[in-house]
This record gives sequence, C-alpha cells and structure tokens, in this order.
Amino acid sequence: MDEDYPKTLMEFEKRFSTEDGCLDYLHDMRWPDGLACPHSRSISAWLTNRGGIVLHVTRQLDSQPTHVVRLFQDPHRESTFDMIAKTYTCSLLGIDGLLVEVEVDLSPGLPYFSTVGLPDNIVRESKDRVKTALQNSGYPFPRERITVNLAPAHLKKEGAGFDLPIAVGILAAMGLLDRQMAEQVILVGELSLDGRVKPVTGSLPMAIHAQKNGYGQMLLPEENALEAAVADELSVLPVKHLTEVVAFLNGSATIAPVRVDREQIWHDHITGEMDFEEVKGQEHTKRGLEVAAAGGHNVLMIGSPGAGKTMLAQRLPGILPLLSHEEALETSKVFSAAGLLNNQPLLVQRPFRSPHHTISDAGLVGGGHIPRPGEASLAHNGVLFLDEFPEFRRNILDLLRQPLEDGQVTIARASISLTYPARFTLVAAMNPCPCGYWGNHGRECRCGTHQMQRYRGRISGPILDRIDLHIEVPAVRYEDLRSTTPAEPSAAIRERVVAARNRQLDRFSGDGIYANALMKPRHIKKYCHLDDTGENLLAGAVSQLGLSARAYHRILKVARTIADLNHQNDIAPHHLLEAIQYRSLDRSMF
Repeated sequence: MDEDYPKTLMEFEKRFSTEDGCLDYLHDMRWPDGLACPHSRSISAWLTNRGGIVLHVTRQLDSQPTHVVRLFQDPHRESTFDMIAKTYTCSLLGIDGLLVEVEVDLSPGLPYFSTVGLPDNIVRESKDRVKTALQNSGYPFPRERITVNLAPAHLKKEGAGFDLPIAVGILAAMGLLDRQMAEQVILVGELSLDGRVKPVTGSLPMAIHAQKNGYGQMLLPEENALEAAVADELSVLPVKHLTEVVAFLNGSATIAPVRVDREQIWHDHITGEMDFEEVKGQEHTKRGLEVAAAGGHNVLMIGSPGAGKTMLAQRLPGILPLLSHEEALETSKVFSAAGLLNNQPLLVQRPFRSPHHTISDAGLVGGGHIPRPGEASLAHNGVLFLDEFPEFRRNILDLLRQPLEDGQVTIARASISLTYPARFTLVAAMNPCPCGYWGNHGRECRCGTHQMQRYRGRISGPILDRIDLHIEVPAVRYEDLRSTTPAEPSAAIRERVVAARNRQLDRFSGDGIYANALMKPRHIKKYCHLDDTGENLLAGAVSQLGLSARAYHRILKVARTIADLNHQNDIAPHHLLEAIQYRSLDRSMF
C-alpha cells in the first residue's frame, strides 16, 4: 500500500482539492523510505493554513498506530492565498500630513500578525483592536500569516489612526470588499473593539495633504469631519462604524459629505473677546500694549500683585489685527495636531496661552516621546503669557531664545527633525521683588537688596534683551476704580494698530517680513533714520544705561512703531524718548 501514501506535501494539496471539498485520509506510521512521518498536529496545522478547517483529529489504536485527519475546505478562504491589498491613509509629520501606503499580505503559514515600517507601540497594538473589531462586526478574521507594511518605511508611524486602513486592507485581501475602490480613498480612524470608528488627532493637516496629493474622498470619524472639511476640494465622508465603511466601499451604501462655510465660521466665532474698556486706569500700560500690538513686540510688565497685569495681558489679542485666512489655517493645523480644535472647523481668533510656571521643557516648546506642539507653538500668531516670570526655571526660559528670534521650534531626534511654527507675541509679568511691594506707596517692601538682585537675576540677560518693552504697572488708584468715565474700547485701539500694521506691510512688501519687530539689522539701517538730535539722544541713553547691541536695536524698532502709530515716516526725538522709557529694567534700581 506504499503507493497510496503521499510522497510530498504537494500530494496533500492535490488530494485536498477534491470536488466535494472534503477529505478523509487514513495513514499509519509506516512511510516510504526517506520520508519522515510528520506528527498529526503538524499535518493538521499545515493543512489548516492552506485554507481548510480541521473538524476531527483522533488517534486510533489497533495493531498499527494510526491518525485520522478530516478536513473541510472553507470556501470563504479559498481566494485568500498569496493575496496583497493596498489602502492609503495619512499620518502626521510635525503639523503637516504624511501620505502612508498600507500594504496587507495574506500568505501561507502559521497564524501570525506582523506590522513593519517603523510602527510605534500604539500601531503595533492595532492588531488586537483590528482582529476584535472585525470579529465583533461580523467579519471573519484570516488564519494565515498577515504582514502589514507601512510605507515609507524609514519614517516612524505613530497614532491609532492606522486601525481603519489596516482593517479595510485585511478585508480587501480576503475578497470581501472592492479592492480597487479601497485604493482610491483615504482612510483614517481608530477602531474600538465593537467596530466603532473613534476620533484621531491631526485630521485637518491630513485632509489638506490628501487634497494636495490629488485624492478626492476621505473617510474618517464623524467627530473629525468638520475640521477636515476645511479642505474644500476634498469630499469628507464621516463614518461611525466599520460596517458603514465596508458598505460604502462595496457600493451598497452612500455617505453624505460634510461641507463648511468659511465665511459663516468667521462670523460665528469672532465673538466674546475681552475688552480694554473693562480696565480701569492704567493708561500708560495700555499705551505700551498698543505699541506692542502695532509692531509685534514682546512685553514684560512689572507691578505689584493686583495691579491688573493678567487682566491687561488677556485683552491684548483683542487689539491685534484679525487673523488672515493663511494665519488661521496654519494656527488651526497646530491645534489640530495637538487635538485641541474641539469640533471647531477653524480657529479664527488669535490664541492666548498661559502655561503655569511649573511647565516642563517639552510642554513649553514641544517634544516628548510622541512629539507634539508645545505652548510656544500653540501660541503661534497669538499671545504667549508667562505670569510669575522669574518663577519659571531658567533653563526653561532659555528654550524660548530660538522661537523669539526665528519664529519656529526645531525638535531633533535620532531619526528625524521636526519643525513647529512659533511666531508669537511674548507677554511676561513679574513682581518688582519677592514680596511684590517694592515701589508700592500703600505697602511696605520687606525685601533686602540682595534678595531683589537674586530675584531679578533669575531671568537671563539674553532673554531680557529679546523683550522689547519693559512696562511698569502701578497699583490702581481708588479714583480710577470708582470712575464712571468709559475707557477706550478695544475696537478703537485696534483701528490704530491695524493702520500702523498696514504702513509696515507697505514698507516691507519686498523684504519678506510684516512687522517692525521682525526687522533685521539691514532693515533697521534702511528704515530707522535719525536726525542729529535723535543720534545724540540715543548715544547718551546707550552709554548711561549700558545697553547691549540687541537692546539698541530694540529701541530703534519700538521707536519706528511709535512713529507708525503717529502716521509719521521719520523717527522723531520724542518717539525715541518714549521707546527708551520702555527699557525700565536696564536702569539701575539700587
């Protein structure tokens, strides 16, 4: 009977392909010479991985030990051998999208799920979420070897948004949905164990990147649809469950795209800004903040507790020019990457960020195990307010030196460098001394000279040099608190600020900058001419106050802004005098 025994595993495959799809095979331990008898577990595992389901495996004990292997061919898995399917998704690279090709291969072998292409731990764990979501949604899960490749392979893939494209790729490889249709859409979403599609971060930059790459449709969680719909040339299709995605790709269901009206967004969300009309007194400080807003200058306010420093800082965004569409889009991309848009399609008001002084370096400038924007980037095109300025660790404050000069933050890793935008107006606030009452006529200061010097010495010289205006904020007088005379509203101040900004835009139209604070030495030399009186005045201030070269340039920039607010082309001596008085920390206190 040796001729009835299979000589190779190939013969098993031939005998398995019977017309009725069923095979009963009885063999004993005596195999032809040169062939080892495989264990029944090995045979059944091999045959199962070739597309069969083992219904019965027993050992019969007669005169000869034998094995009975009964298999039934699974018609749903007959076409899955050596099949490759592709889907496409988007990931984040900084605040920009990255197109990722998801390749799914089902091949013979023991059941195994492997994800390659530099996945992080969250992406590796997707195999368990995908398997359970498929099974709980009523779809079979293949028992072959599954290999998922995320290309380009040299860039790290992060986040749970790969769940949906991987699940769709597996179903396409099994022949359960239209593979061609699956390759024509962008798929983004995290899967819950019951098949629901959960929201992800960064859908706005992903949608913009998909649109730039010529894709016409994007399927993503319903919660992310509004922000993604800002990419108006892309059809954004919101989904709630995996079954909706499969039905749409198979053509048995339709999904209505989400649309947003950008003009309506602007109208609905530019409301509720804090107004300078609510601030009593502090006219000198208001003037300093107006100068800062007009020229994009950084500000340090020094005053006793309760003088209104925080209240004034919170109202600064209300006098800044309105965001342009490009600025709003760039700022919204940062918030989307951080997951902070909160179902708002577009951020149309300038951001105001106020981190606590215990913040970490990654929290302030960005980074972390999974890099994300820090507070400096979240304040992009807005205001970064640092209250209790000397309480921030010195090394934390020194991290702001790059964004204050370059308007961006670069995070370097071994495999990649990410750059986040960070062009903001810095507003810092501090007490004049540790107790807070130096110079306050109503309270006695208990601090010694050494304590005050050490307190102010917590702020490094390079950081102080990068702050254009030092404004002293006195305590509010009782007469001002009880005054019924209405203060000037923010709208009136904004008109003057916008007029000054427009003068700067005209001046710098060919220089690639838009505000006086961004001027380089060549721009200062070109646009900040002084007469003889102004030259002598500035020379005396520099020598008496011991100003650095950077502080000298700051004074000229501020004087140029004051002249713009006064609609004057030349910097007059009184413009210089006002700019010099905003350098209070450069004057000796003791």
